[in-house]
Amino acid sequence: MLRGSLAAGSADAYSDIDVEWIVPDDRFAACVRQAGAVLHLVQPVAEVRSDPDFLHSDRRRLLFVRFEQVPLFWRVDLSVRAQSVAEDADYDKGNPSAQAREGEWSRPASALANAVGAVKAAARHRAGDARGLVDRGFARIGETDSATGAWTDDIRRLARAAARRDSRLTHLAELVAALADEYLDPDEEGSG
Repeated sequence: MLRGSLAAGSADAYSDIDVEWIVPDDRFAACVRQAGAVLHLVQPVAEVRSDPDFLHSDRRRLLFVRFEQVPLFWRVDLSVRAQSVAEDADYDKGNPSAQAREGEWSRPASALANAVGAVKAAARHRAGDARGLVDRGFARIGETDSATGAWTDDIRRLARAAARRDSRLTHLAELVAALADEYLDPDEEGSG
């Protein structure tokens, strides 16, 4: 089921794609395991990451899917829920046993997701949101740097810092920096 801004009719060129998939309880684990392969049939998948808040949940998962040759803005946020908790928005929310342990998820990859979000926010002229995303991205990887309001430079610094923390993310960091270059006008940046 389509959710979020696309379902509400309020999407713009920067909107991600929010989808909820309700599955039988006894198929939950298999559906989560196979989600990337199934989506690959639609479009080659570059990466599937799991939200660390629900990594070990027995009935809820949030998968972040990035496709090859598709703008970084158009990530699919796939919520997979077992039928028995389909109506329970709070299931496993804040449950420590459902959450990822340190080292089970990539802080640098998460920081790059913040950088993409910051490009969206800055392009939408939401300076406060962009600042928060950049600052949280730096904090997530233990950097003392912070947003200055010069968004292209801020996002490039965050992308480089994430790639320094995990060299496997170098290509993605380059894509994020290029995204900022393409969608943000340095002459219009401000501290807002």
